Amino acid sequence: MRRLLIVLAALGVLAAAGVLVWLPFRGHSRAAAPRRRTRSTRVEVSTGPPPPKPPTGPHDAPVPILMYHVLAPPLPSAPYPDLYVKPADFRAQVAWLAAHGYHAVTLRQVYDYWRGAHGLPRRPVVLTFDDGYHSDFTVALPTLRARRWPGVLNLEVRNLQPVWGTRPGMVRKLIAAGWEIDAHTMTHPDLTTVDAAQLRYQVAGSRAAIRRMFDVPVDFFCYPSGRYDDAVVAAVRDAGFLGATTTNEGFARPDALFTLDRVRVNGSDGVAGLAAKLEHGA
Repeated sequence: MRRLLIVLAALGVLAAAGVLVWLPFRGHSRAAAPRRRTRSTRVEVSTGPPPPKPPTGPHDAPVPILMYHVLAPPLPSAPYPDLYVKPADFRAQVAWLAAHGYHAVTLRQVYDYWRGAHGLPRRPVVLTFDDGYHSDFTVALPTLRARRWPGVLNLEVRNLQPVWGTRPGMVRKLIAAGWEIDAHTMTHPDLTTVDAAQLRYQVAGSRAAIRRMFDVPVDFFCYPSGRYDDAVVAAVRDAGFLGATTTNEGFARPDALFTLDRVRVNGSDGVAGLAAKLEHGA
């Protein structure tokens, strides 16, 4: 009997211990509490305008590059009066271009198009202004800016100094308006007549000077008076330019990047003369 009581007492102790052991963990035996529901939030991310669609056809379409010089009435003593286009004629020509579906682009945009990087407007046109005259700022800039069009300044570095030239502050405002600045030598010599050192100075030196002053790429060159030969073209290539414009009449094509044709706009052209040149490919 005594032995039975001892056994029963031991079983009671063990049962009590089991209850004590189970109590701390009984809460964990239940199903896990449901997680708090979170509401999904849709975030609108502004990506800006979509990139232009790449061209679907061959990237070798010719592009007209217009060539302007001074936008002012010719001086009585001017040796080349046809290089002067009256401001009213220039504004009328730009209005005609816009009315007939043309849209101004930079030379770099044309180059990128030819390389398949992006498309161009349906009727692209490049407006270049040689040398660097005060009228680039007073006439060309406001006329093109009104249509949000860029221009291309072929800058002769020497013309940053005289009062009739395009002063550095003016060039910076052209750049701010989306203009492209390209090199037109330091002092506008006939490059076919200079020695090798002078050729480097005029070609590579003008690019370096403009890049240093205005922090722009200066990817293209413009031959002074359209004068070039094999040595000049080689110097332009060696200086790191992507192409060069001439005074040869015609539309620019990608198979002649270092001898790009242009359409000369003379003071006697007016709207009708420019329209005829564009219609017939100059």
